[in-house]
Amino acid sequence: MVLENVHKHYPGAEVPALQGLSLQFRKGIIAGLLGPNGAGKTTTISIICGLVNQDSGVVTAMGLDNKTDLVGIKKRIGLVTQHTALYPQLSAQENLEYIGRLYQIPGRKLKSRIQELLVRFGLLPNAHKRIVNYSGGMKRRANIIAALLHEPELLILDEPTAGVDVQSRAMILDFLQHYNQEGNSLIYTSHLLEEAEKICHEVAIIDSGQLIAKGTPAALIQQSTNCNNLEEVFLHYTGRTVRE
Repeated sequence: MVLENVHKHYPGAEVPALQGLSLQFRKGIIAGLLGPNGAGKTTTISIICGLVNQDSGVVTAMGLDNKTDLVGIKKRIGLVTQHTALYPQLSAQENLEYIGRLYQIPGRKLKSRIQELLVRFGLLPNAHKRIVNYSGGMKRRANIIAALLHEPELLILDEPTAGVDVQSRAMILDFLQHYNQEGNSLIYTSHLLEEAEKICHEVAIIDSGQLIAKGTPAALIQQSTNCNNLEEVFLHYTGRTVRE
């Protein structure tokens, strides 16, 4: 995934969301996209996925340009949004069947894939329970399953473990590492920097729509004065001022 000099300014906004952002993540890794509130993380993800158009600059994912090959990109990526992107009054099974049909997954294959993922994420006993009645952790897991139905080679996750219980977090992180070991790439955002330090092969720290640091967690810790972990590195580059 490559971004080259990407700019984005939303109408009416006082400052641009992205100001010449350039970064690159290698294929086949878990990459962390980190930054304080308002840094441009969600805008970056939205541009990669084609939900938002950049004003200028070049974005490529899996070698495909997001302006000319967006349909091809969408077929090969999965997006796990921060908020549950499922119909609350439908059951998990009904949601997943509907989403699978949107991806045009054949019926028998879809049924098998849903069963496999419901088992993997511990939701099979509650497959016919309405999403509105799920706990926070269950909603997170169902949200991830929906993004995995078409077996994307690039999985993008926006705060996938925010607000979940310890068991759900452990299950999600274990799966992400396993999915990566199968040869898939992941881009992951989180404010839980201990978690990012644990699972990410590389991280990029952005602020004010620009890249301010990038490297392996170990390398960033080593090269940052008096920093013993990724959280201290993050504060070193972004400061301690509370963001809105």
